[in-house]
Amino acid sequence: MGSYLAFFKLASTDGGYKVQIEWENLEKVLDKGLKIISILILMYFIIKIGDKIIDKFVEKQIKSKLSFSMNKQKALTVGAILKSSLKYLVYIAGAGWIITSTLNISVAMLGAGGFVIGIGAQSLVKDLINGFFILFEDQYGVGDHVTIGSYSGIVETIGIRTTVLRDFTGDLHVITNGSILEVTNHSRGDIRFIVDVEIAYEESVDRTIDLIGKVCEAFERNNEDEIRGKIEVLGVTSLNASGVTIRVVGKAKPLTQWRMERELRKDIKKALDAEGIEIPYPKTQLINSK
Repeated sequence: MGSYLAFFKLASTDGGYKVQIEWENLEKVLDKGLKIISILILMYFIIKIGDKIIDKFVEKQIKSKLSFSMNKQKALTVGAILKSSLKYLVYIAGAGWIITSTLNISVAMLGAGGFVIGIGAQSLVKDLINGFFILFEDQYGVGDHVTIGSYSGIVETIGIRTTVLRDFTGDLHVITNGSILEVTNHSRGDIRFIVDVEIAYEESVDRTIDLIGKVCEAFERNNEDEIRGKIEVLGVTSLNASGVTIRVVGKAKPLTQWRMERELRKDIKKALDAEGIEIPYPKTQLINSK
């Protein structure tokens, strides 16, 4: 390959020297460059077409009514895995084609550096194996709310080598599957939420508990798609310096628990205001000594 780089040479003449262009070598280099570009373009279109086919497969699975078809989350997960696998397969095949065919580098020449490459590929193999078990055991899927190590958020994509996680601040975390030791999946069951209500000592506890119970019943009816089971008013959980804390506990569909807490807290506050039940706040008492 080194001889192809000699595009110019000096030729002696009666008047001295002149530069001659080695057209044959230049044509060979241009030919190989065009071949490499053609392979890269072919790789690009294979990935694009493959992604389109996978997207259609995922969409068909989501819309299918057949009993053996996959649900939406499973279909999205499988689609992400297929896309990741396709990219790695095309990249490896394309790189091998360019090295062995276009650049005329033999397998024997590659063998000299094979040992070093093998050592460097150990982490890659670890990522692939761990990724396989994550997928095989269905530890989490696309759209799940998970905690992986110190990161918590929604799984955006799963590949055979990495998992992409977006946290609730919008930051994107790319985690290699080989580094994943523990996973907490928050989306594989109903999520518990808690609302603590504090009232002043002067107010009736029984009357307040009864009122909160009625608010919870109405809240269940208005949010039956998100609420799971019955919302319980546990009663008094603590006696504080300025008031009494009454705890309310319920379960909601994953990723809706925070909204259910906020809305239930708002409804309880409105009901307490309507009934004139006071929430404790700092007070200053002035005593006239005269």
